[in-house]
Amino acid sequence: MTKGLRKGLTSYGDAGFSLFLRKAFIKAAGYSDDALDRPIVGITNTHSDYNPCHGNAPQLIEAVKRGVMLAGGMPMVFPTISIAESFAHPTSMFLRNLMAMDTEEMVRAQPMDAVVIIGGCDKTLPAQIMAAASVDLPTIVVPVGPMVVGHHKGEVLGACTDCRRLWGMHRAGEIDAEEIEVVNGRLAPSVGTCMVMGTASTMACVTEALGLSLPMSASIPAPHAERIRSAEASGRRAAELAVAGGPRPSELLTPAAFRNAAVVMQAIGGSTNGVIHLSAIAARTKHRLDLDLVDQLGRKVPVLVDLKPSGAHYMEHFHHAGGVPKLLKQLGDLIDGAAMTVSGRTLGEIAAAAEDVPGQDVIRPRDNPIKAEGSMAMLGGNLAPRGAVIKQAAATQRLLQHTGRAVVFESVEDMTNRIDDPDLDVTADDVLVLRNAGPKGAPGMPEAGYLPIPKKLGRQGVKDMVRISDARMSGTAFGTIVLHMTPESAVGGPLALVRSGDMIRLDVAGRRIDLLVDEAELAARRAALPPPERPAWAKRGYARLFHDSVLQADEGCDFDFLVAEDGA
Repeated sequence: MTKGLRKGLTSYGDAGFSLFLRKAFIKAAGYSDDALDRPIVGITNTHSDYNPCHGNAPQLIEAVKRGVMLAGGMPMVFPTISIAESFAHPTSMFLRNLMAMDTEEMVRAQPMDAVVIIGGCDKTLPAQIMAAASVDLPTIVVPVGPMVVGHHKGEVLGACTDCRRLWGMHRAGEIDAEEIEVVNGRLAPSVGTCMVMGTASTMACVTEALGLSLPMSASIPAPHAERIRSAEASGRRAAELAVAGGPRPSELLTPAAFRNAAVVMQAIGGSTNGVIHLSAIAARTKHRLDLDLVDQLGRKVPVLVDLKPSGAHYMEHFHHAGGVPKLLKQLGDLIDGAAMTVSGRTLGEIAAAAEDVPGQDVIRPRDNPIKAEGSMAMLGGNLAPRGAVIKQAAATQRLLQHTGRAVVFESVEDMTNRIDDPDLDVTADDVLVLRNAGPKGAPGMPEAGYLPIPKKLGRQGVKDMVRISDARMSGTAFGTIVLHMTPESAVGGPLALVRSGDMIRLDVAGRRIDLLVDEAELAARRAALPPPERPAWAKRGYARLFHDSVLQADEGCDFDFLVAEDGA
């Protein structure tokens, strides 16, 4: 098997000349023949001044390089695009597939025997793992790690659950403009990803459960020295993978691994975005994520991790309590311990070696859970024939069975313009409906599903309402919110048929979300829908590719031409 600098030679019609030319140019950077004869480990560089989540990436890269060289390998760093959640327009999800394509093609195009993926911000790890699954080169993942917590008036704060909670208080007039500015400087006190169980932390935990990263890598805080040491260990292991030729992602990403990831996602109170990303990763392999299985696991896997937004603590507390290995130990027979990991140990061996931290109450035993059922429930019904999701662990219990009148917003812009109108016909018992916010409709399925409480209701003390949409929601958000209504309204999904004043019934126990309108009326409304047209934003370039190729939420919102064939 061809390895090192001889791998993937540029085509000039003469292989000897191709290698000669490659070595001539790389020697311009000062490399010796000894260095160039070693196994090559590629290292992704996703650092960007626009991405404070990845602010420690340069330090992690240096540590990975050190580990690779200590193990006798040759590290080669290469850039890919970087996606920062709060800086990406129109939405980070719009760019996830572009990053996956960029990473995949750069790994394929350049000679390397193994690759180290460094990332963290919400869509970065999913994009990189999707790429790794498609290339199937030995891969190890190094998450950048969560921020440390902030403080304000004696209260522990964290982005971005507390961002949303305190902004809601500001909208309701409970916090004035001066104080909210002070808070703004205290919510994110260091580089790293959000320190609550948002999408970034969810995907870091899922990555560890899939066996693609070293033990504890999901939870080590970004500024800690331990994070640097973990990166060095990952580099050392990557060099070993480069020599051995595996295990490759196809050997690790098995049905047992995806089931383990779904169990962990439920037990941590994970982000609903995790369902989309895990579906997309699975679809890059010969396997698929069974959403019915995800729901079944949600009925029997309790939430054991006491982290916001489902609980009270933050990622650094999860780490000091023992991290994912301790969680795996608490989950016991709910986990398939025989699943292999990139470390060379099974998940069961990692769980058995988990640290016992006396007195910790962040990772609960199964007989004393935070919630009796898992983080998420998958819904069906006539409004979501291909599924929808609710983060029941972060919802208001009394609203999980609710019937209310629809108040419909046609788009994110329409919602923005009308949600705080004093004349808006809305009560706390109504159901807020947002449509045209799915993969094609928005575009890019923005995290707009966390519809704000209308200001006039917020001032009356209303903290939660049933809200439904074909959009996504940040994993840091909370509330009784139904998301990912599939098919989306922009392609004629049932959400397009809802009118203000219709009655909608949410029945989480029955796993349904239904529009209480007779079928004859719905058929008439469906017949009156205008035919879909290519929107102005999708006329050219990547936007056109996205619009024409993106799949629906139940299929992971990947591009149709990137999904692996079943059994391939």
